[in-house]
Amino acid sequence: MKDSLNIDTANVDLSGESDWTSFDAPALVGASLRFVSGEPEGDRYRVRYYKNGQQELRARIWFGPETEGPPGHSHGGAMAAVLDEVLGLAAWTAGYAIVVGNLNISFRNLLPLGAVVTVESTVVSAQGRKVMVHGKICQGDTVFASAECLCITIPQ
Repeated sequence: MKDSLNIDTANVDLSGESDWTSFDAPALVGASLRFVSGEPEGDRYRVRYYKNGQQELRARIWFGPETEGPPGHSHGGAMAAVLDEVLGLAAWTAGYAIVVGNLNISFRNLLPLGAVVTVESTVVSAQGRKVMVHGKICQGDTVFASAECLCITIPQ
C-alpha cells in the first residue's frame, strides 16, 4: 500500500545485519517509555532493535509519512526523538538505569521519508552517575544525524 506521498507503507524491511541478534530493548524500560517504538505498524516510525557482535545496541528504523518536516523528508524533531530513545536504551542495554540529561544533535543530511536507516550507538564512558553514549542515524556511508547523549543514572 502506498500513502499520498507515494511511500510504500506495506513492505518495510527492518532486517538486521548477519552478525546482529534481535533484542527487545524497549522491554527494559516498559511500555510507557516507547514514544518511538510504541506503534510497530504505524505510519510514523517502525523499529526493530538488535545487538551487534560487540553487544552494542543497533536499530533499524523506518521513517514514515507522519514524520514529515521539509517536503518529502523527515522532521529534525522526529530524528531527535529517535536518537533520544535509542541512545537512552543503549545505556539501559549496557546495564545502566538512566534518564537522558543532555542530548546534543548535529544534523548532517536531509532524511527522505520512507527510508529505512540504521541507528548505531556506543556507550563511550561511565563515571559516577554520568554515562556518555554516542550514536548516529545512517544509511551506508551517509550520516543523517549524529549525537552525544549524557545520561544520568537513576538513584536506586
